[in-house]
Amino acid sequence: MKRILITGAAGFVGCHLARELSEVAGNQLVLVDNFVRGHPDEDFEAVTSRSNVQRLSADLTDPRTFEQIGTGFDCVYHLAAIIGVKNVMKRPWDVVQVNGLSTLHLLEWFRSGGAQKLLFSSTSEVYAWTQQFHGLPVPTPEDVPVALTDLGIARSSYAGSKIFGELAVTHACASAGKAFVIVRYHNVYGPRMGFEHVIPELCKRVLSGQNPLVVYSVDHIRAFCYITDAVSATIAAMESDVADGQTINIGTDEEVTIGDLAARVLRATNVTAGIAAQSAGYDPIKRRCPDISRARRLLGYRPQVSLSEGLERTLAWYEPRILTSRDQLITARVES
Repeated sequence: MKRILITGAAGFVGCHLARELSEVAGNQLVLVDNFVRGHPDEDFEAVTSRSNVQRLSADLTDPRTFEQIGTGFDCVYHLAAIIGVKNVMKRPWDVVQVNGLSTLHLLEWFRSGGAQKLLFSSTSEVYAWTQQFHGLPVPTPEDVPVALTDLGIARSSYAGSKIFGELAVTHACASAGKAFVIVRYHNVYGPRMGFEHVIPELCKRVLSGQNPLVVYSVDHIRAFCYITDAVSATIAAMESDVADGQTINIGTDEEVTIGDLAARVLRATNVTAGIAAQSAGYDPIKRRCPDISRARRLLGYRPQVSLSEGLERTLAWYEPRILTSRDQLITARVES
């Protein structure tokens, strides 16, 4: 039997990860979330209804929470954080406070016997400001410098919280002789990721009939990673001893412009519409793509889902939900 703790388990990656791990015979999961951003929808309820899964509503910024969680876990996936550009821009102090305190309290628990190995979820945002001002190679490997520049920019709160998290995890675990691995997610997408990211936002605008379709930063280049690939790499990082103490990019090297991404969404939904290009002033990074050679070498990681296939799967999940919401809104307006 393997005892597994996942923080932020009701979130996007957390829920998909929990579903995958809960299907392995012998695994016993405890899923922790405060349900402020992640929510117990039908997908999460399906996971928590399994006999080998326990859910706990808790605030990780309160150190007393870890008394409820208990100790003796084999591994902990620490995914809990405030994320999303809109949240970060509006609530930078909350980002710093919640992301920082939750990680510090978890590390105290971990060092005291909470679990045997820790996986910390970081982000491509740690490269953002170094890349903007100093120029980094793209695709970007894990061993380049990470830095913050203008601390007054709200968006730096998220990158800063993750850089701090990586620093805290590295030294807390090293000083206690504890096993850990850090993964940096790069533009992970798929079903159930909310509507505050570029792919679901485009889906919503297209299916809501927006014409011309408003697309921000059409010339920016990104590499999108489908959720099942991200989950398989995450589990491999936890289970691989050769990954211990490493920082590993998780993503794909299939690049696409945001303009082309929008065109793909239009084709996939069989919608004809023009594109109205607009600038997103809060996103200064024109090209971002991970070097995934370390993941390939250490984890045997090979992304399996192409962008075309991933978009089809994602749209299949979002389309009925968007159309239902649209029809309900139209009905409400007519009745009023």
